[in-house]
Amino acid sequence: MPEKLLLHVRDALVAFGKKPLFDAMEFSILDGDKIALVGKNGAGKTTLMNIITGDRDLDDGERWQLEGTTIGYLQQEVKPKPGQTIRAFVKEHIRADEEVEAVDYRIDAVLQPLDLDPEWGMDRLSGGQLRRAALARALVENPDILLLDEPTNHLDLDIIEWLENYLRGYKGALLVVSHDRAFLSAVSDKVFWLDRGKCRICPEGFARFEDWQTALIEQEARELKNRQKALAMEEEWASRGVPARRKRNQKRLSMMRAERAKLKADASAYNRMIAKIEIEAPDVEVSSKVVCEFTKVFKSFDEKKILDSFSLRIIRGDRIGVLGKNGSGKTTFLKLLTNQLVPDAGTIKRARDLHISYFDQNRSDLEPQWSLWRNLIPNGGDYIDVMGKPRHVCGYLKDFLFDPADALQAAGSLSGGQKNRLMLAKILANPGSLLILDEPTNDLDMETLDMLEEILAAYNGTLIVVSHDRDFLDQTVSKIVAFEGDAKVEMCVGGYTDYLEIKTGVKDAKFAKERKEKEKTKVEAPKAAPKKLSFKLQYELDNLPEKIAAYEAEITDLTAKLQDSDFYMKDKDGFAQATRYLERAKGNLSKALDRWTELEEEAAKLA
Repeated sequence: MPEKLLLHVRDALVAFGKKPLFDAMEFSILDGDKIALVGKNGAGKTTLMNIITGDRDLDDGERWQLEGTTIGYLQQEVKPKPGQTIRAFVKEHIRADEEVEAVDYRIDAVLQPLDLDPEWGMDRLSGGQLRRAALARALVENPDILLLDEPTNHLDLDIIEWLENYLRGYKGALLVVSHDRAFLSAVSDKVFWLDRGKCRICPEGFARFEDWQTALIEQEARELKNRQKALAMEEEWASRGVPARRKRNQKRLSMMRAERAKLKADASAYNRMIAKIEIEAPDVEVSSKVVCEFTKVFKSFDEKKILDSFSLRIIRGDRIGVLGKNGSGKTTFLKLLTNQLVPDAGTIKRARDLHISYFDQNRSDLEPQWSLWRNLIPNGGDYIDVMGKPRHVCGYLKDFLFDPADALQAAGSLSGGQKNRLMLAKILANPGSLLILDEPTNDLDMETLDMLEEILAAYNGTLIVVSHDRDFLDQTVSKIVAFEGDAKVEMCVGGYTDYLEIKTGVKDAKFAKERKEKEKTKVEAPKAAPKKLSFKLQYELDNLPEKIAAYEAEITDLTAKLQDSDFYMKDKDGFAQATRYLERAKGNLSKALDRWTELEEEAAKLA
């Protein structure tokens, strides 16, 4: 039996000023759909959700909704009413015709796993608790179409796993925006990809999306190449001269010019779509082998014990993932580490040359009323120091996919994802020898997450990551410190998957099991050998000669500078710095040449 159509949008045009965000966009939502909505920051995910709810009118096109269909939306911001309980807040928009007992049962069934007491006052909740209350309200309303925007932000891992199970059994249609790949893979059976004003629909869940997307991008690249060849033939014909009196040839010339302009615009849009954030990997220096050592540390607040005889040695180069429920001790641990708190007993020794960079999930280092420019250069000027090299602030912002024209825009007007990108730009300009990232993945799009994972993989300092993103932890850390509550701390070697497998009594190791099965399938499943490099590898190969040339030019300039006999006497620190940069450039060149050779050999084998 075909699924019931709940909502359909056709030929939709949505513009902000003269610039269209969506043009001729079309999509449908069927009863029971489980949809992952993905796209770069600024692609229009929030706008599309507002179109679905009806809060954003179309400038042109048609929106159709089945009569009687209810639509629910997870609130991003909740303004608590004084004296209102969580139960009253959750029940606020429940339909009057529903039975009270059934509604109360649903409320209790949702609030209990979310660790919320229905009689707590809304005006006394923390930010994370307000977020969970808003999620409970969206789930209890039980609409025909449920829209969830970043539902896993500020949720503990056990709650995320509960939410996955709940949503898999949800009877209505579901549309989810999330940066959490594991979560999207678990709950979706369809993907809406917002790309250059269109909604492209992958008929399978997010687990298969990247393969589907790569195939689509490769096909578009082939089409652009074929159009370029056809245009070159037309231009060659035109160069031979065309009698002006022949109207047929004039029309052909006009069509050629129009195709040239369209091809240029399409190629430019394609290049922006595949653009990645690429910045030089941070290279830091730290001499001490032991970064920080906790020895039998005790810490409590009132009668609540947080740490009890806690010992941990953090060695230079460690990559530690920190897990735990809200209130279990993660923040206390970080504050003790950064000397913002002192222990009640025990000792904490830190390296003398320790330079800490801290990504704060509350973005306290950003001044909302300041421009992007001033946030990066608070003391004024046009250039920002990026690992010892002066970079114009507009060029550096462009590295993080900001339009240089927006450099004077107030940071407070940015979206959550853009604010996090600006925070990363600020911190990664000169990261310290100890880099602490507190929930860095919240609100980031997947392209930025990929960039962050690549930078952290090359970072040679000590890394501590607090995150509820399981896939991100698996990609970035090699040790887990899990705060279990009641001063109990578990430690293990590996990522989140390894922690789940090692930990006894874990409630749901499904993610670990699925990941292992997926890896096993990749190894064992017989596949036909590809005839060419994948799109990503080919793109990397095509761009390597430019990188190699840049490294060679840098080596030539630095070598000439160091050969100046007066340089050392005039600027000893500058000479030492240039020497370090020369060694780093040589290392980068060697790696790039090795990678170029490796990819060329791989391409030759496939050919």
